[in-house]
Amino acid sequence: MSTVRRPAPAKVICCGLNYADHIAETGRETPAYPTLFAKYADTLTGPTDDIVVPAGCELDWEAELTVVIGTEVRHADRDEATAAIAGYAVANDISLRDWQRRTLQWFQGKAWDRTTPVSDTYVPAGEIDPVAGLEIVCRVNGEVRQRSSTRELVFDAAALVSYVSTFTRLSPGDLVLTGTPGGVGLGMTPPAYLADGDVVETEIEGIGRLRNRIVTRG
Repeated sequence: MSTVRRPAPAKVICCGLNYADHIAETGRETPAYPTLFAKYADTLTGPTDDIVVPAGCELDWEAELTVVIGTEVRHADRDEATAAIAGYAVANDISLRDWQRRTLQWFQGKAWDRTTPVSDTYVPAGEIDPVAGLEIVCRVNGEVRQRSSTRELVFDAAALVSYVSTFTRLSPGDLVLTGTPGGVGLGMTPPAYLADGDVVETEIEGIGRLRNRIVTRG
């Protein structure tokens, strides 16, 4: 597979509750529409950067397929949305669950500075097909915590791009994070969270891998 350097995004749109097994572990119903939230661009960090957070926070992992927008798109149908996708990258929506639970809105647990690693390149859309199924894996200190396939997405990449484009214009470089499969720490009994020194590896078949170390301070 060839890769292309990913441009900086102006918009980062994220979808939650988009794999059936993750929906089940949260005790929610399958949504009729995508469950969306946004991040600022400075929430993102590099594929091998340390993730620095306050000590004592409930830090969780969320492996995600990421859509990179290639052309401006607005009010797109499925075919137009598909044509607007430049390619696919890897991300991990590292989440501060204790902050996320403070209110019904997820934003404050999802948008901490430099906590969302994303690959700095992408694989062109013409070379890979997430609908056909790509293995997505998250490991913590070498132990598999998440393993699924992108074929299990409730709303696939084209559906998400089409839906988002109905209310906001997407431009080249913008990112759409498509949601995480089951196996997050919040869904474990008892819940398990990341600690200082833990290494999180996020990999999607045919696209690439992230490797990030957790650093706690304070």
